[in-house]
Amino acid sequence: MRTYSVTDTGILREMNQDFCFASEQPVGNLPNLFIVADGMGGHRAGDYASRFTTHRIVASVTRNKEKEPISILKEAITTANQILMEEAREDEEKYGMGTTIVAATILADRLCVANIGDSRLYVVGDGIRQVTVDHSYVEEMIRRGKVDANAAKRHPNKNIITRAIGATEDVEADFFEVELAEGEKILLCTDGLTNMVDDTVICEIMRSGKSPEEKARQLVDLANQNGGRDNITVVIVEP
Repeated sequence: MRTYSVTDTGILREMNQDFCFASEQPVGNLPNLFIVADGMGGHRAGDYASRFTTHRIVASVTRNKEKEPISILKEAITTANQILMEEAREDEEKYGMGTTIVAATILADRLCVANIGDSRLYVVGDGIRQVTVDHSYVEEMIRRGKVDANAAKRHPNKNIITRAIGATEDVEADFFEVELAEGEKILLCTDGLTNMVDDTVICEIMRSGKSPEEKARQLVDLANQNGGRDNITVVIVEP
């Protein structure tokens, strides 16, 4: 397995509120673990939310004695959400903070994924496919047929998300299980990449013969060249 992770503030933001975690080694009963989070909130609250939530998920996974990956991820996310909301209630500077989360683990040729918000996971082989489904206002409009995918990319409300860790007590993650074909690669990323770089270009870079580090840095550089309007986080996994 080859992996590389990188996070970048971008061109326009003063603070990086993204956070990521990548371990090729076992974390608790999971054989590996990869997480990307995109925080939101005033002052340093967004930075705190993404970092704190990621650390709480890792800690929960480490202690969990379950064997089924989806059950492990579900409990970890639920626990992290509860604790983050308690933190927000106790500190008015953190009130309203939250974060997206996309987490994944690979068991042989099976990929288990959890997500809340609009950070994404892609699988890239002959083409590119988005495994996660954005929890966003614009994605809801697409599903209802009120806007097409091309218009959605330029919609003024495309950054409004409908689910986040820290938003409600009963926030629900979506879970996915994917069979991986030989040679397929995995990309976890925040919207700082996907809002700046088209999926076809991401696919082309991911399918190149470059190392995971070279691909990740090329994606970040391209997002910045295209405007860098948000923080950019990329985790590449090549099983």
